[in-house]
Amino acid sequence: MSEMKEAIRADLKEAMKAKDKTRTGTIRMLLAAIQAAETEGAKHDVTDDDVLKIIAREIKKRRESAEIYGSNGREDLAEAELAEAAVLEGYQPAQLDDAELAALVDEAIAETGADSMAQMGAVMKAATARAAGRADGKRLSAAVKERLG
Repeated sequence: MSEMKEAIRADLKEAMKAKDKTRTGTIRMLLAAIQAAETEGAKHDVTDDDVLKIIAREIKKRRESAEIYGSNGREDLAEAELAEAAVLEGYQPAQLDDAELAALVDEAIAETGADSMAQMGAVMKAATARAAGRADGKRLSAAVKERLG
């Protein structure tokens, strides 16, 4: 079992003892998503990298839901989704700031030798690998478009 999964389980116990409903529910949901990933396909164990990808996916879901709720006038539900996203963000590595992201994209462009938007896919692949969960895909894509455009 991965170290992250063990830490998440320990955090669940602490949240339950503290009677923190939001944190408890969010961590339970995360563990369910991890378990679903373990049971699909041929592999039955997830690595820390897999857990980070699951966390990023769940954060993205929460943010998209909050955006939809907010646009439909359901601020209460939007706030609940953002609170869950905040809990999940605690498990991610520190996010890159704009300057670090720009430097990372520049390195990826230099590595791939890209000079136009036609090579954006190759740059995105290299930049995503370099970012390793430290930058949201949307931010990464915007930075690549800005540099190549």
